[in-house]
Amino acid sequence: MHVVDVMTPRSELVTVELPGTRDDVLEYLQEHGFSSVPVVKESDGREVYRGLVSRDDLIDRPDEDQLALLMREVPTITTAADIHEAADLMQRETARRLPVVSEDDETELAGIITLTDVVRAIARAEIDGDREVGELATRDVNTTYVETPLAVAEREIYYANVPYTVVLGDEGEMAGMLTEVDIVEVARVVEGEDDTGESIAEQDSEWAWEGIKAVGNSYFPTRNVEIPAEPVSEIMTSDVVTISQTKTAKEAAQAMITNDIEQIPLVAGGDLVGIVRDMDLLGGL
Repeated sequence: MHVVDVMTPRSELVTVELPGTRDDVLEYLQEHGFSSVPVVKESDGREVYRGLVSRDDLIDRPDEDQLALLMREVPTITTAADIHEAADLMQRETARRLPVVSEDDETELAGIITLTDVVRAIARAEIDGDREVGELATRDVNTTYVETPLAVAEREIYYANVPYTVVLGDEGEMAGMLTEVDIVEVARVVEGEDDTGESIAEQDSEWAWEGIKAVGNSYFPTRNVEIPAEPVSEIMTSDVVTISQTKTAKEAAQAMITNDIEQIPLVAGGDLVGIVRDMDLLGGL
């Protein structure tokens, strides 16, 4: 199977064009709910692919307005490449998406392939998914206590640099799952008072945008965000999807697609022993 068989084609992509500003990117993110946007430029009557701008780029450079200085070069892959090549590149670069360029002209944007596209192909048995997840899982698991204030749990997620935390009860048992998406859904957006595009809150603010910068459909770095004071138990998902060590990558991929999740706790004898993230599944290809 080739990249062209699973990618989102150029005809279905929305792009931003040089010259442009951060507002052009924000409008795209707000309307479509994605975390990055391809950048193109008109040159001699044809469209030329130039790079990518992500939500992280906007946050890391809050004072920069010009799109040309915000965009960055990222790894690309061609339409003719095998999907295994794409998976390997994603894993090496820890990239959740790759711009796809024409085999004959690497300045021609042909589409984009995401990690979810690869996971979906595994779920459909279009590519190999026979490895047992016990071999692929990450054994280091990010956890928090069930009564932890939500704002503290958010900081734990942020500093652990993962999009989730497994919630533990009074006896150390798994009580639920909390993700960045859960936090986004209950966060309250407070409009900033200046229009510089800065993503940081006022000096005395307890919480700012950076904590949920990687996810969400309608929160952007021109705004500050506040988290409810409730404990994690009020927000977490209690009915957690789990998987055993002998299940296959295909079965894990199917569970991820069906439940719209990116990670599944790995259990053995009822005990939490690891976590299977969508990126981990690439190691089995």
